[in-house]
Amino acid sequence: QVQLVESGGGSVQAGGSLRLSCTTSIYTDNIRCMAWFRQAPGKEREVVAFMYTGGGGSTYADAVKGRFTISQDNAKITTFLQMNSLKDEDTAMYYCAAGSYCARFEGAYNYWGQGTQVTVSS
Repeated sequence: QVQLVESGGGSVQAGGSLRLSCTTSIYTDNIRCMAWFRQAPGKEREVVAFMYTGGGGSTYADAVKGRFTISQDNAKITTFLQMNSLKDEDTAMYYCAAGSYCARFEGAYNYWGQGTQVTVSS
């Protein structure tokens, strides 16, 4: 059973940075895409960024383009989300997800982490 564990969330002032990590308990060939989603209070969960594990580039939500970067270590065990120039509206629970293909909708992903809270204050 694949398990995803996020870490790195916390509280930060607007303009600051955080780096989220997502560690995969088991790497399988079925996992070809890693993604980050977020859900703010009272809002639906939305995609933040995703990337193909075998290369092929990454995609970002318009709201985070130029500020967030998704990456993965060489062993494909840990996926990162570097978040710079954080804004109040980035406050949300952030979730790591894994699946066999990349897409913007939640149903594409088979495995989910428990989430890590990011709070940005002015």
